[in-house]
Amino acid sequence: MGSWLTCLVFCCFYVAFIGEKSFFVICEDLEIKAAVENDFKYAEPTVMIAILVRNKAHVLPWFFGHLENLNYPKNRVSIWIRSDHNEDDTPRILTEWTEVYKDIYHSIDIEIDRSTEEYDDAEGPLHWSEERFDRVISLREEALQSARKVWADYLFMLDADVILENPDTLTLLIDAKQPIVAPMLNASVGDTYSNFWGAMDESGYYKRAPGYFDVLERKKLGVFQVPMVHSAVLIDMHLLVSDKFTYNKPPGYEGPHNDIIIFGLNVRDAGMVMHIMNSEYFGIVMVPLEKHNTLEQESEHFDYIRLMAIVDRAELIKSRFIKVSDPIPTKLGFDQIYLINLVRRPIRRERMHNAFKILGIEARTMDAVDGKQLNTTYLKKLDIEMMEGYADPYHDRPLTMGEIGCFLSHYFIWEDVVKNGFKQSIIFEDDVRFRPYFKSKLTRLVDEVAKTVKDWDLIYLGRKRLHKEDEKLVDGASYLVWPTYSYWTLSYIVSLQGAQKLLNQKPLRKMIPVDEYLPIMFNQHPREEWMANFSPRDLVTLSAEPLLVEPTHYTGEPNYISDTEDSFVVHPQEDVNQSDKASKEEL
Repeated sequence: MGSWLTCLVFCCFYVAFIGEKSFFVICEDLEIKAAVENDFKYAEPTVMIAILVRNKAHVLPWFFGHLENLNYPKNRVSIWIRSDHNEDDTPRILTEWTEVYKDIYHSIDIEIDRSTEEYDDAEGPLHWSEERFDRVISLREEALQSARKVWADYLFMLDADVILENPDTLTLLIDAKQPIVAPMLNASVGDTYSNFWGAMDESGYYKRAPGYFDVLERKKLGVFQVPMVHSAVLIDMHLLVSDKFTYNKPPGYEGPHNDIIIFGLNVRDAGMVMHIMNSEYFGIVMVPLEKHNTLEQESEHFDYIRLMAIVDRAELIKSRFIKVSDPIPTKLGFDQIYLINLVRRPIRRERMHNAFKILGIEARTMDAVDGKQLNTTYLKKLDIEMMEGYADPYHDRPLTMGEIGCFLSHYFIWEDVVKNGFKQSIIFEDDVRFRPYFKSKLTRLVDEVAKTVKDWDLIYLGRKRLHKEDEKLVDGASYLVWPTYSYWTLSYIVSLQGAQKLLNQKPLRKMIPVDEYLPIMFNQHPREEWMANFSPRDLVTLSAEPLLVEPTHYTGEPNYISDTEDSFVVHPQEDVNQSDKASKEEL
């Protein structure tokens, strides 16, 4: 009561002192007004990224490189890591990385069980045994509870064999405003694997759905409701219903002992659904290998992911804070490995050098003979003549300068092989894409050749098979065939006697494209009149099956370039001045 009277007396005194008009002007400034929309800047939602790591030393430098590259404030991100049962260098890498970033992210909670013993019921480091699933289920539930404890706005469950190449992944997923959403990840090997399911059967296992490929192949773009997502999953922890999300088995559960299946069932029981986003390219998920596979094979598997990236997109980002050594380059047991590359194709040269670095291959780069630099004066100096009657089977045209340059590039290597007495050499052109497990398959191939065809001259590693159905396996072999008429000289192994046979025919005097010459020499060309120019045609030729390399791009695809077909045509008996003029016009 006293306070009220005091206030009233003060107001009366104030009005008397400053005047009634001035008093009410001041009061107007304190008047209640309608709220207007503000343009204040708010901090991004907090995210806890939960990572389970086991035997991923071959992936972690690039996994963390792309994690660091995410366009999301690191002070709004907490990192939660658990790791155990490692047989490789995983603990050292995790320790190095967390030491650098402990004060950059909001927090890092890491526990490493340094025991190297395998699970008692495991048949190998890649085996998903019952005990391993028990451990993973327990850890995922622990991560879920930790996110609740730190009041994280979102929990991002991220497997360590995922490479998030899209730096906006977190922002895009949050903006999707879905209770559970995952970025669609491409398969590392094979076209049908991803981190979502189109359907589930009654037992809770994966089932193919008609609409799966429309989403996988991005024929339809957007955010789609699906029964299962995994490997990279964002969970909205704002939702009240998220308290019901759990990795623990529900009462009476008799389904598969699998963390993602149990979690998916609990999400559905809570009345929620999962979503997959494919509106942009996000990155890669490794295809799980089988229990009989080894860590070395999984490492080769990841090498293939890196090789794919340098051809299709950009080289994967490696964390600069993790020390890893490149494999020591070797010739893989061969006397020499050659790379043919045009000087004016530096991007291809750099890409192949990067590929060799990943694979640990020591190669000698040979500057290709550039058809755009050739003229008939040079051709006459080498005593080069076109084979009479040759016409390209598809375009019905004579040789191009590019095809002549390509032939000479291979020819000069055959000469180098003979000059140096190299018993076995590999030749690569610069537009090849290595297939998965290239080195292991090459080793297996060489072993098989030594047991089956000891007098071989040439072995295709990559080519265009024109009559695959007619090709037969070599007796006693599983990965070698007798090739029929083929195109391309992407890559092949040549022996010393094979190179000598190719030179003995003096092919510069009756030149045709090199990929026509080779089938003639192993007597598998459909044009008898062409074959009649060469004898004997006794080049003992084999081919890898399946092939170990393929072209980086096929005709008609974006970025396809042909330095042989797209060049000046040279007719037999071509006028010297006319040929020189046309060549100069192309430069």
